[in-house]
Amino acid sequence: MMKIIYLFLLILLSACNSNVPLNDSATKVDYEEFFQTFFGHFNNHDWEQMANMYTQVAEFKDPALGIGAFERTRAATIAQYTTLSQMIPDVRDSVVQIYPSSNKNVIVEFISMGTAPDGTAFTLPLCAIMKIENGLITRDYVYYDNF
Repeated sequence: MMKIIYLFLLILLSACNSNVPLNDSATKVDYEEFFQTFFGHFNNHDWEQMANMYTQVAEFKDPALGIGAFERTRAATIAQYTTLSQMIPDVRDSVVQIYPSSNKNVIVEFISMGTAPDGTAFTLPLCAIMKIENGLITRDYVYYDNF
């Protein structure tokens, strides 16, 4: 009986590992490392490198842009974030937690901070559900309170 409990705990602990496949092949990539790179590009305002972590055309959701999903190219992603950094030059994100949910999906909880155009500092908690295939983000659904 003790061996069964030990085996169950071992399986349960290994299921919590953030080293899960990003695609259907045997290749494993660490989500922590992946998103450290992604948010590093964001915080450095290196929009081209950040956009290169997406497929050429990816699917997005953003409460500020409506309730439906839409497709956006890498070029459009670069343009959107260039505009953002012009409006909020000190915008930066800080990852709170990464929650792998399957072999292609991960939930990222993070906080965006900066100074709004009116000079007030802001802190905005966000949650993104990302789908990653073949090492690139194919879907980025972000949720936050935009009211």
